[in-house]
Amino acid sequence: MPGGLRLMKNHSILILGGDDVISLLANSELEIIDTVSRAYMVNSCGDSSLPHSTFLRFPKDQRNRIIALPAFLGGEFNTAGVKWISSFPGNDRRRIDRATAVIVLNSVDTGLPIALLEGAVISAKRTAASAALAARYLYRNVDFDSVGLIGCGLINFEVARFLLIIYPWLKKLIVYDKHQARAQQFAEKCKELSGGLNVVIVGGIDEVLSSSTLVSIATTAGAPHINNISRCRPGAVILHISLRDLAPEIILNVDNVVDDIDHVCREETSIHLAERLAGNREFINRTMAEVISGNPVTAREVRAVTVFSPFGLGVLDIAVSRLVYDMAQSQNRGAVIESFFPLPWTRRPGGE
Repeated sequence: MPGGLRLMKNHSILILGGDDVISLLANSELEIIDTVSRAYMVNSCGDSSLPHSTFLRFPKDQRNRIIALPAFLGGEFNTAGVKWISSFPGNDRRRIDRATAVIVLNSVDTGLPIALLEGAVISAKRTAASAALAARYLYRNVDFDSVGLIGCGLINFEVARFLLIIYPWLKKLIVYDKHQARAQQFAEKCKELSGGLNVVIVGGIDEVLSSSTLVSIATTAGAPHINNISRCRPGAVILHISLRDLAPEIILNVDNVVDDIDHVCREETSIHLAERLAGNREFINRTMAEVISGNPVTAREVRAVTVFSPFGLGVLDIAVSRLVYDMAQSQNRGAVIESFFPLPWTRRPGGE
């Protein structure tokens, strides 16, 4: 995907809805993982601009939020844009998704918005790809056939999908959610991912931790609720996707891998709370880019439980959105709104 985004004719804009995005990314898990890996490396070289995410919260409602993630990713991507994503956990009761999002891609030559994409699917898949990438590099057990999942929502469903692609021999998912009905619905949905997949619903977090050495946590928790991981076996890897589940005391006693140190040490994440407790960031061992680059593993780390805490970088959304945009261009997908932008003001009639 060399060069910047190709400009639409007549200052038009390309619209890619959810059905377009789902169709374009179908069966592309390995390509998405590779895209995320390359995005991490471009970002680590400094050829990017990654402002802190902006959290819009409501004065009388701290549970719901809308987040803006602006980013520029250079190198082979050479694309700028922003993801605007809401998280309203109560949407489950309304039978709509917790997270909804749009992504705007801009030309780096003119600044013109070039495309508007449905963003929740892209966000979920880039998150799952990041988790699968971390598992591929951090999980050193080659003799396993099960994965543990804490939290039975879309994110862990996508994590399961991506892990089944990189570990096709997986036979069992061990799942837990505090809502039994949600766990049951999740189990039935996961069986669609692979024929013969055994999905076992357990009654607590400890059962997941003791049953699997590769565990993904993706909940809507706003504060730590897991205070003990002693049931984990040495060498276990926890993909701490939702960031706020583990007590800071746990974080200070594991091998910590993050996507970006400055980004993850904010917004009351478990890593952020651990930084406050320790008074430093020395407990963070490596970034994902360093892992991909071949950062050596120490003997202590082999014995330790490894926790991957990805804040979720806007450059990943831009990278996967660029992939979707290029696919749409090559397949002539999406709707084009002609002349979306007005004429330059000096050329508008009647002084408008």
